[in-house]
Amino acid sequence: MNTADLGLPVDVPSTALFTDQYELTMLRAALKAGTAGRRSVFEVFTRRLPDGRRYGVLAGTGRVLDAVENFRFDPGVLGFLREKDIVDEETLDYLAGYRFSGDIWGYPEGEVYFPGSPVMRVEGSFAECVLLETVILSILNHDSAIAAAASRMSSAAGGRPLIEMGARRTHELAAVAASRAAYVGGFASTSDLAAGFRYNIPTVGTSAHAFTLLHDSERDAFRAQVDSLGGGTTLLVDTYDVTEAVRTAVEIAGPELGAVRIDSGDLLLVAHRVRQQLDELGATGTRILVTSDLDEYAIASLAAAPVDAYGVGTQLVTGSGHPTASMVYKLVARAESADPKAPLVPVAKKSTGGKTSVGGRKWAARRLDADGVAEAEVIGTGPVPDELAGRQLLVPLVKGGEVVAREPLDVVRDRHAAARAGLPLSATQLSRGEPVLPTEYAQLPSGS
Repeated sequence: MNTADLGLPVDVPSTALFTDQYELTMLRAALKAGTAGRRSVFEVFTRRLPDGRRYGVLAGTGRVLDAVENFRFDPGVLGFLREKDIVDEETLDYLAGYRFSGDIWGYPEGEVYFPGSPVMRVEGSFAECVLLETVILSILNHDSAIAAAASRMSSAAGGRPLIEMGARRTHELAAVAASRAAYVGGFASTSDLAAGFRYNIPTVGTSAHAFTLLHDSERDAFRAQVDSLGGGTTLLVDTYDVTEAVRTAVEIAGPELGAVRIDSGDLLLVAHRVRQQLDELGATGTRILVTSDLDEYAIASLAAAPVDAYGVGTQLVTGSGHPTASMVYKLVARAESADPKAPLVPVAKKSTGGKTSVGGRKWAARRLDADGVAEAEVIGTGPVPDELAGRQLLVPLVKGGEVVAREPLDVVRDRHAAARAGLPLSATQLSRGEPVLPTEYAQLPSGS
């Protein structure tokens, strides 16, 4: 099913205005100067990881591909630009026929990255590439931040499933993207039905405290839920007294009760008490789900608790304190004319304050040690050393304007699990530390 045909808010007819005005004014000036057609190379990278993080997780690539395909200036959009006098008629004529016809390379979605990693490379004329800056960064910065938090949480969970429950804590459309990114990072399911519909992520959900409070007694609420959803449902047991609720839950659903959810209190202590009570009541197969403002540290603290699954909301959809990946989109090479045969010249920003960049069209490879564990992220220009040729990270995503790398989300999720497993063990430590792999630069042109 093509959800775009349904007019749902999870899709938009055009992404052309998901951009900053200066992209269009730069285009206007470049068209006037005759430089808009110069072949150019832009790269997406981050200068640093969020404080204390050991690795980043690339997420949102699939959404970028959708955004590039839908980057079209329809009559309504052009009319808005004309009415507001944002660009002139020459620029409007160019935008009316805009179709990205260049190439995009990038790390496969779900791959890990480090400072300087060229996670995406966009090549084409300056005019067509510069317009994509804002929408690409908007998607990658948001989704990669969520995926990195999800990865840390899934690692801390030690194989126990995680449920994404953050829709009510963020913008309604950001919630759908966050669910997708969380799934990439290792979450097993989501409470958000739009995400389930749009991306085929498994959805779960039963009841809130309001459902218990609606009824004359907790027993009546549990009976109504079991009668409707069956004994395999999950009953919320902390509205009043947890011990009494667990006893009532097993009486009504029987020892085959699917699960109980705990949403408050000392989760470590309460989980142990509930597990003991369930076992004494014969409900040895009933699982325990815990929620309540969890983050990776809280999840790790429950490692010894008899918890079977975690539900995470606020901390996940806000990147667990780091809501952006701080990626940038920089011109690193351009031709000196619009002649398609004109050679590329490396260019780079040389400002102070830690905002410099490295010029040149780059490749990236991950060097492994003798045991097959990653030991360095190697970035360079020019020929790739023979020993790294089979370890290159960038793959083609768009060729001549056509998307060539769409893939199922489960493939992306599995890729991330494999990439994380290939890092040194210290990558999964929650204590503060430097990036687990150093970034090494090779064969960079002089003056870049």
